[in-house]
Amino acid sequence: MATLLLRGKPIGSIHGVLFDKDGTLSHSEPHLLDLFERRLTVICDLWSETKGAANLRELKITLRQAFGIRDKALHPGGTLAVAARQDNLTSTATVFCIFGCSWPEALALAETSFQRIDQQFSDDGTSRPLLNGAKTFLEELAKASVPSAVISNDTTKGIHTFLEHENISSLVVDCWSADDQPRKPNPEAVLQLCGRLQLSPHQCALIGDAETDLQMAQDAGIGCVLGYLGGWQIRPELTGTKHQFEHWNELELEAAP
Repeated sequence: MATLLLRGKPIGSIHGVLFDKDGTLSHSEPHLLDLFERRLTVICDLWSETKGAANLRELKITLRQAFGIRDKALHPGGTLAVAARQDNLTSTATVFCIFGCSWPEALALAETSFQRIDQQFSDDGTSRPLLNGAKTFLEELAKASVPSAVISNDTTKGIHTFLEHENISSLVVDCWSADDQPRKPNPEAVLQLCGRLQLSPHQCALIGDAETDLQMAQDAGIGCVLGYLGGWQIRPELTGTKHQFEHWNELELEAAP
């Protein structure tokens, strides 16, 4: 157990910490913007192959809106930033429906698009570096024997690739991914992850960058909920918690005597 300090003031006693990944631990925005542009190219090429060039400009605009692209930035609460791969695939199919496809056809086109992208685009973890100061805090938790876990809508492979590339696998004892059921933001995901840590939710802190993270934490009975603001070009609008911070050096631990 340790006392969590925010800007030098105690905000709660904790036995464990759950972390979101993208935009909280990792600087994911450049990677996600690049992924979107690759998806957009593949989707538009496939649309042209099957439907012709009609409505292509409008399709691009709608896809940008659907995924939360704002000029050259990513909306931190948008589909691409927050949702799992399957949700993004469903969003793509929904856009196809807007442009006249039946649902079976739209879903088939979306699945073909994502399969092509998977074949062309490999993620070795290098494009999502750890945010400045996060490793120091993880090391403080480990030193105080306070376990850390990741709860993310990335895949299990994606989470472990990131942890291994950033040399922090030894600092994170467990994870809950898009491969687990239910996925976040279902509060049951938090409850089950806490159960695997052998901790009650009220003994834990959860740190996330999206309103859905914060609401999920509160619904699950997490004892200390914190909103992280420093992971995106567009500052997240978080109203679900009074505890918010922008730099990892604003957090400290005071170990129990």
